[in-house]
Amino acid sequence: MAIKKVSSLPAASVLHETRVFHPSPEFSRRAHISSFSQYRKMYEESIKSPEKFWDRQARAELTWFKPWKKVLDWKVPNAKWFVGGQLNVSYNCLDVHLSTDRANKAALIWEGEPCGPGKPPEQRVFTYRQLHREVCLFANVLKKLGLKKGDRVLIYLPMIPEAAIAMLACTRLGLVHSVVFGGFSAQSVADRVFDSQAKIIITADGGFRRGSVVQLKKNVDEGLTLRSASGECLTSSIHRVIVVRRAGCDVAFNPQIDVWWHDEMETASPRCEAVKLDSEHPLFILYTSGSTGKPKGILHTTGGYLLTAKMTSKYVFDLRDSDVYWCTADVGWVTGHSYVVYGPLANGATSLMYEGAPNFPNFDRFWSIVERHNVSVLYTAPTAIRAFMKWGVQWPGKHDLSSLRLLGSVGEPINPEAWMWYHEVIGGKRCPIVDTWWQTETGGIMITPLPGATPTKPGTATLPFFGVLPEVVDETGEKVPKETSGKLIIRKPWPGMLRGIWGDPKRFMETYWSEVKGSYFTGDGCRQDKEGNFWIVGRIDDVLNVAGHRIGTAEVEGALVSNKNVAEAAVVGRPDELKGQALVAFVTLKTGIKPTPQLKEELRNHVGKEIGPVAKPDDIRFADMLPKTRSGKIMRRLLKQVASGGEIKGDTTTLEDLSVLASLTAAED
Repeated sequence: MAIKKVSSLPAASVLHETRVFHPSPEFSRRAHISSFSQYRKMYEESIKSPEKFWDRQARAELTWFKPWKKVLDWKVPNAKWFVGGQLNVSYNCLDVHLSTDRANKAALIWEGEPCGPGKPPEQRVFTYRQLHREVCLFANVLKKLGLKKGDRVLIYLPMIPEAAIAMLACTRLGLVHSVVFGGFSAQSVADRVFDSQAKIIITADGGFRRGSVVQLKKNVDEGLTLRSASGECLTSSIHRVIVVRRAGCDVAFNPQIDVWWHDEMETASPRCEAVKLDSEHPLFILYTSGSTGKPKGILHTTGGYLLTAKMTSKYVFDLRDSDVYWCTADVGWVTGHSYVVYGPLANGATSLMYEGAPNFPNFDRFWSIVERHNVSVLYTAPTAIRAFMKWGVQWPGKHDLSSLRLLGSVGEPINPEAWMWYHEVIGGKRCPIVDTWWQTETGGIMITPLPGATPTKPGTATLPFFGVLPEVVDETGEKVPKETSGKLIIRKPWPGMLRGIWGDPKRFMETYWSEVKGSYFTGDGCRQDKEGNFWIVGRIDDVLNVAGHRIGTAEVEGALVSNKNVAEAAVVGRPDELKGQALVAFVTLKTGIKPTPQLKEELRNHVGKEIGPVAKPDDIRFADMLPKTRSGKIMRRLLKQVASGGEIKGDTTTLEDLSVLASLTAAED
């Protein structure tokens, strides 16, 4: 992954760096961090005196059963935080609120898709007291089935309250959960069971997506039959499958292994004490998959992770008791762990969960939810924002979005045009935007504005969160000058950092700690502007060598989307005998714009003007839609295969719409 040459090629977003948005005085007066000087003072202490800083924060933010003996034990690549301390995540998310005014406040608001034409969407609300009861009931179900502290539990559910209940019940008992995104295949389920040696799978008969049923139980049943190349059963560790009746569809039911969630809950006790767990007790394993190779089981532990989730939720989203907070991510991803469940609930917030697509039954589904539930904080992905842009302003224009006071972006770099549209159309020019950078491995947000303190610029994640020491370096690990692209690394340990790859310490060291000695390698390319803001330019393996020039695909995508005719773009490389790699751009146009050869040339010249002639795409292919996962991420791996004219290989079960891929390949025939 090493960068062979550091380039000073400017990003497309340089054109927008003169646009600075300062926090409004009214927002700052009420914010947790109310000025840039306050942020700077806290940040400098967190870097210069990290143990003193984190000791104070951990005492103030979390409830501990036993204090720690040492704040940090650090020996590359292994960190232990709050050594000897004991606490419980479920207790900090639920029990601590029961003696306060929050006890009867909504903890979770859930909305599902309509169950039929003309029917209203399903809705359920849980107060903190009700959620606590449900979690205790299900924790006792897990105990009855023989699970003990340290056992692994695989959760394969739709975005329904039972997913959060199952996660919190596991943490209550010290069970290690591994949530698998509901769009993954039977093979993915089996592979994760095999690697984690999970004892129980929690699933549902099905989930709803655009009016259709996703057959989750069927996938589990298929997964239980799969074997390795050597003939070994991949799921032999599974003792029970707990099934939530969600879709009401007929499923195969094996009484020797399957049990119904509702049957087990009827006989369970609503009282279950939270287990006192060591700060470094394993909390969850979350698998990240790449285009090749075995998925990595990222391990997070209890104390440091929860502190990170709580503090980032509190300060980045400026959470208040009056907020209805909506993170649109699925709990199958780390964003759903940290910012749907653990972070908001630890802060006593009201967290909204939604099962369904952003454009079903109509393109205004998100805005209908915002209006009906008075959502005040919205955290979503740039991919979704660009889709909203393509669908047109008439859809959000149908709804009253005045309840919104803060907007967030997560998942990938947001291009300046999408940032401005989000700010103007959704935020009404009044809502600060927190453009956040972080990873599954980091546990929580790492680089971000603080809405009451940080001046923002469209396209940059701005400055590091407390305790985070990022640096942009060259291939030798030396810091590069401002306005120069390089590799993003983190120099110091932080509480929410991953504690390893499950069962594979060698891979942990090689993947994250061998690129720059003593530092965490993010795998992302980055540059800093003259004010010190960090501009994430995408994965380093998405930085292409075109005729000796290092060009970030995210930069070219940003230039394309800045054209008034373009709704979305994805840029990949293909082998080229002359240049080494050629740039291929897949472009979707705004409604009413027709693809023409003249428009292709206009877009090529536009990129040349925005970035430089060397960045002009060699090929531009127009597409009605881009292949995306259900979480909204563009599957660039598949686009690379299409661009190279090769056979489509690898798992495509997470694609939102398989017909998109078929149309792309057909267009090239």
